[in-house]
Amino acid sequence: MSVATADDIKAPATGRNIIGPCLFMGVFLFYWVTTNPYVDLRGSAVLDPSAGASSSINQIATIVLTLGLLAYGLAHPMRSIILQPRGLLLVLFSWFFVTAFLSNYPLQSAKTIVLAILTVMNASIFLLLPSSERQFGKLVAIGTLIMLGFAYYGVIFKPQLAIHQASELREPMNAGFWRGHFTHKNAAAGAMVMAAFFGFFVIRVWSRLLGILIICLAWFFLIHTGGKTASAMLPAVIVISWFFERYRWMRIPIALGGVAAFNLLAVGSAVIPPFRALVNSFGVDPTFTNRADIWRFAFTAIEDNPILGYGMKAFWQTRELVYSNKGAETWAVEAYNAHNSFIDMWVLTGLPGLIMTLFFVLFMPLKTLMRTDGVPREQSNITRLFVRVWLYTLYNAGLESVFFDSGSYQWFSFALALYAFRLQKVEMVTDTSRPRHEGIAHV
Repeated sequence: MSVATADDIKAPATGRNIIGPCLFMGVFLFYWVTTNPYVDLRGSAVLDPSAGASSSINQIATIVLTLGLLAYGLAHPMRSIILQPRGLLLVLFSWFFVTAFLSNYPLQSAKTIVLAILTVMNASIFLLLPSSERQFGKLVAIGTLIMLGFAYYGVIFKPQLAIHQASELREPMNAGFWRGHFTHKNAAAGAMVMAAFFGFFVIRVWSRLLGILIICLAWFFLIHTGGKTASAMLPAVIVISWFFERYRWMRIPIALGGVAAFNLLAVGSAVIPPFRALVNSFGVDPTFTNRADIWRFAFTAIEDNPILGYGMKAFWQTRELVYSNKGAETWAVEAYNAHNSFIDMWVLTGLPGLIMTLFFVLFMPLKTLMRTDGVPREQSNITRLFVRVWLYTLYNAGLESVFFDSGSYQWFSFALALYAFRLQKVEMVTDTSRPRHEGIAHV
């Protein structure tokens, strides 16, 4: 990968100093606040499989922000990072298109893949927008506080739209749990975990006071979402990432072993009785909030089409599935997704799609991180932040469908982590007060 020299980056153009932060905030709020906050879940439209169509405002915002990012990225000295690794992504997305054209909904599936490409491209440019690590911290702090403001504003002034109600048609059992401007309590819980990670980062690079404020606001909101898994994973990931950073020999067991073990216990409990008994002995719900039914149904679908899959956005929530006679056998036909990213990629893109996705999101990032020094002082603050985001998302992917979910703040943040690791050895701002070889690499 060709990179810019320190002189190229030390004195960016004045226009870039203005455009970069503006684009940064626009993209950040697009994913974390969205163009349609405070969705009403009480209407019958939420039960319609076609109700999730993207709005024209959302499409216009996507196009405008993407064009802005692309123009900025192509003019940047480090434009070679855009859409890397290109060889793998070319094969990966080409395979996605093959599965799309063979699906029952080729146009819908192809549209989803195009959006996925644009999201990955945008993530590859996003970290080039700030001029320094400190500016990145400022922008993240401002964006996170705005997001938290929307969440708390909804709870205080729009409780019917920001707190789950018993009158909701799909999941009335969530009544009383906070969701803020997000569409579900689990989405809100995950956002608060990410916000807490951002808070720790802000403490290190910009403002201790604002960082602590972000952490406190995020934690208080998190415990009111009812997200037990997210609440447990926040401190767990912080501890695990500390070991991951300090001890290089633990990185493979934490990443590969941890993801494999988590999925084996969770998904195994759905299809293997001994695993179900083991999980139950831990005091954990062996159904994982009824996800076990979905996983069993997903494996049935995989058995029918293990290689090609059904195409992106061409299986779950389709009319043929929701209104099929299989509904008499299991309620899982109404699921939005597989609630497991790895199973979902197998269902939608077949076994080749799953394998290539694992290379992109797990094996290649881990290979990059294995090359870095394990001494904490050598670890940049941005890399530390995104290691937490990466590990949290990988573990959470065992319970939620995250990969290539183009409108998701979690997938976008995860994609940022993948590019942060690729950029970690590039020093975008050189501290002239110390020798270059002592500079901490950061984006």
